[in-house]
Amino acid sequence: MADQYAQTRQDNRPAGTPVIRWEEPPEGPVLVLLDQTRLPAEEVELVCTDAPALVEAIQSLAVRGAPLLGIAGAYGVALAAARGFDVDDAARALENARPTAVNLSVGVRRALSAYQAALAKTGDPRQAAPAALAAARQLHQEDARASARMAEHGLALLDELQPGGGHRILTHCNTGSLVSGGEGTAFAVALAAHRAGRLRRLWVDETRPLLQGARLTAYEAARNDLAYTVLTDNAAGSLFAAGEVDAVLIGADRIAADGSVANKVGSYPLAVLARYHHVPFIVVAPVTTVDPDTPDGASIEVEQRPGYEVTEIMAPQAPVTGAGGGLPVAPLGTQAYNPAFDVTPPELVTAIVTEEGAVSPVTAEGLAELCARSRRSTVGQRP
Repeated sequence: MADQYAQTRQDNRPAGTPVIRWEEPPEGPVLVLLDQTRLPAEEVELVCTDAPALVEAIQSLAVRGAPLLGIAGAYGVALAAARGFDVDDAARALENARPTAVNLSVGVRRALSAYQAALAKTGDPRQAAPAALAAARQLHQEDARASARMAEHGLALLDELQPGGGHRILTHCNTGSLVSGGEGTAFAVALAAHRAGRLRRLWVDETRPLLQGARLTAYEAARNDLAYTVLTDNAAGSLFAAGEVDAVLIGADRIAADGSVANKVGSYPLAVLARYHHVPFIVVAPVTTVDPDTPDGASIEVEQRPGYEVTEIMAPQAPVTGAGGGLPVAPLGTQAYNPAFDVTPPELVTAIVTEEGAVSPVTAEGLAELCARSRRSTVGQRP
């Protein structure tokens, strides 16, 4: 049974504080998560003591975002190992918690491989458990470094596309420190532009149906003093038509070998609008999000979310009246189409920015070379 409980923080979480951390109280190790479903109304932490609790947190979107899911998955394996649970079972459950975000399986497999290698040497699960935790912590640190490099490469690309700064960036969903071991992916680029005095405006799609833009990106923009404005998703077209967007920056949950990009549903329409209005459409994601085993966009499994996320408004502070715990906005029994992601073909993507640099134009050959360069870099860093 999942063992998870919540505690409300009385203090304000300072900007930059990790949204995930490993703790070892006397009763045993735990994984502590900031519950993103409760933001921005209140800051509540979830404390997970086993993998089923973490799976529940992942599926409920209490913890979310491709890079952070990879980190969470690795820590989940470490948690199962440290507490003496079945590590293989935990890994399978975690890896299958959300199908589209490839980083989740990457993180799980990395910690599991470290655990299995240590177990083969020692034959003692207790002695092998620290190897899984070390792998999770290393992934956490690597993601923070990758975030900083993505911000650097992304800002350089923006300045190349629009010399002189004054960038007006439109973003979709949430891609800041809430999804990363560092300051994020696409949001980190906007933050770098802000710090350099070259961000004129961050346009924030509210991101229906769960409002990750209005709730989370606006929360992060406000905490970092960015000039930002929230808009309804269907207002983006009028914003393009008015000439108020210089670039679109989004993250990714999986990038296929051909450069097709799966990201929060609503990303593909923005790519179409950007192409029509001759606005750069830029994807910012770590190399771990590129999945060479997924050949093209049609091969990406798109997660289907519960219909009540569309037919109800999820409001933690409001009275619960709907089947999903929200306020009904459609007649009882209404069916809803609710894909979590859509897929943007590579020909609509101006560039993919990673910690290893940018790929533009986006081609299978360019992505393959970038991934190979990343592998060489990783090997070179090993002692």
